Amino acid sequence: MSLNYKRRPHWLKVKVPAGDRFFSLRQMVHQNQLHTVCQSAHCPNIGECWGRGTATFMILGDICTRNCRFCAVQPGVPLPVDTDEPRRVAEAVAQLELKYAVITSVTRDDLSDGGAHLFASTIQEIHKRLPSCEIEVLIPDFQGSADALQLVLDAHPTVLNHNLETVPRLYPLARPQANYVRSLELLNRAKKYGATTKTGLMLGLGETLDEVNTVMTDLRKIDCDILTLGQYMQPGKEYLPIERFVTPEEFQQLKIKGLQMGFKLVESAPLVRSSYHADEAMGIV
Repeated sequence: MSLNYKRRPHWLKVKVPAGDRFFSLRQMVHQNQLHTVCQSAHCPNIGECWGRGTATFMILGDICTRNCRFCAVQPGVPLPVDTDEPRRVAEAVAQLELKYAVITSVTRDDLSDGGAHLFASTIQEIHKRLPSCEIEVLIPDFQGSADALQLVLDAHPTVLNHNLETVPRLYPLARPQANYVRSLELLNRAKKYGATTKTGLMLGLGETLDEVNTVMTDLRKIDCDILTLGQYMQPGKEYLPIERFVTPEEFQQLKIKGLQMGFKLVESAPLVRSSYHADEAMGIV
């Protein structure tokens, strides 16, 4: 029987967002007409991260052309690309004086390059205003386009992140418009280019431990550097149910195993999300 999304164990409880820095950052995001995945994806760590003055900026609007059944980002027909968005994101990053910025996006299958051009422009604008800032990009699969990926890589992000999200068996259920092999190949191409690569999985969707181990093995075969593992949190009743709450002890065991397998950094805990403590990557790049 699946679990009701409201019934969560004590280790998944988070504090209500508060504090001057949290409200200041929220106001800045609103004033600059920006989007953050922290808000759009209902991230449970928004209070902690915004309280530290960090956020993951989401470009290309807040409407996604895909309809993954685990994700709270709104699906539908996106608005036209806002070509001024890279400048505004860069100004926000400079205003925050970030040492490490994370840029992600909705998936834009309606665009010929999947939005790769805007990723590149955003990286370039940040480098222009704050040359010392390291930049991680969390990109969609660009429908497998090597040219689109190359466009992003040529802008020289510090870390190239693309999430596998779950095990291959669950792709038709959780992300039917995506493809496990295609996503793995994207990470492989990025690594061959020389990028530091990163990916993440949600646990608790019904995967087995053996399936998680197989994915980790696949990632080490392509020399992926960084892995994040966190608990799937059902955004609402219309989304995929939580099949299991993975314990903190199990996450810790997976972290140890991942490090033993050769990942340079493994963030593995119930509340870990792809961009959680992302700046720790600076120690391995």
